[in-house]
Amino acid sequence: MALTPQNSEAFMREVDEAVRQDQLLTVWQRYGRWILVAVVAGLAAFGGWLYWQHHSKTEAEAVSEQMDAVLATATGGGTPDAKQLDALTKASQPGYRASALLVQAGTASRKGDTKGAIALYGAMVADTGLDQPYRDVALIRQTALEFDSLKPQQIVDRLKPLAVEGAPWFGSAGELVAIAYMKMGKNDLAGPLFAGIAKDANVPQSIRSRARQMAGLLGIDAVESPADPAQG
Repeated sequence: MALTPQNSEAFMREVDEAVRQDQLLTVWQRYGRWILVAVVAGLAAFGGWLYWQHHSKTEAEAVSEQMDAVLATATGGGTPDAKQLDALTKASQPGYRASALLVQAGTASRKGDTKGAIALYGAMVADTGLDQPYRDVALIRQTALEFDSLKPQQIVDRLKPLAVEGAPWFGSAGELVAIAYMKMGKNDLAGPLFAGIAKDANVPQSIRSRARQMAGLLGIDAVESPADPAQG
């Protein structure tokens, strides 16, 4: 009996399916063991990844607690535990490591070890593994400690790129640059810089107050005008 086109098409689909099943069976017979091994290995790797995620989170929480304790001690005027602080300077998290290095250098400076503090800050400045804001603040602190031993132009060259309105460390860097200008007899540059610092709302109030006084001494009015009531 001849097959109709419809029956022929159905027959071919059945043959194709049978061939596929036979191929799958052959593949399983040949490689089934290795497929199982691969699946188990994949599950093991996924389990390892989950463990690593948990371990990393737990480790980060532990480091965070240690960093909080160190900062609390340092900001309170105390001396952080040396071993704990040293361990934090080797933390895998760049932010914690940088903060610990700043505390370490600051502690050395507070103890009177200016040379050691300068070296620590200098190492941070040269450490490309740290984010730029940390390196910048280290440069400012290093320069502040070296201020009297540096030529005014060296200070300007170091910090002028940071002494720009809107920059994160404008107040601290700008103040040092302005003083360097004064030492160079360039009051025409120092005055406007002090005035800019005094009027920048993002600069800490203590620095703004000093800058306002210095600008006034140099003949520049840095007192902010009260807001127009019509604009309130």
